[in-house]
Amino acid sequence: MHGPFNRSGRRKPMGEINVVPFIDVMLVLLVIFMITAPMLTQGVQVELPQVSSEPIDDAQDNDPIIVSVDREGDYYLTLGDDDSQLALDELTDRVMTLLERRPGTSVLVRGDRNVPYGQVVTLMSRLQVAGVANVGLISEPPSGD
Repeated sequence: MHGPFNRSGRRKPMGEINVVPFIDVMLVLLVIFMITAPMLTQGVQVELPQVSSEPIDDAQDNDPIIVSVDREGDYYLTLGDDDSQLALDELTDRVMTLLERRPGTSVLVRGDRNVPYGQVVTLMSRLQVAGVANVGLISEPPSGD
């Protein structure tokens, strides 16, 4: 007699594992992550200007300091995953302190395209007073029309 039973009526162990339920669970998780991943964007919602430019070659090991100005003109300081809204004076003090602790850290400005030009220039001027030698501007590549 063939099958999983031997002559004594006992079941012999199966050497196969049914992986179909595992595959089903993995596909469901894949769909869930594909749907939720675009919703997990970090940072301040800023509509960046679209220009063509070369990416910055940042060979440093530490994360850059990102200063953002949103559509309403509020200032944000981003360090890694931490976003905090600050007044302009408080922001420049924090940047100065961070640069004292980590000299050579890149400082990048994300300015919403709808913010008045003068407000971004004022921010860059205040960063220069705080000790930032070079300020990088973040933009998005133009969308292919």
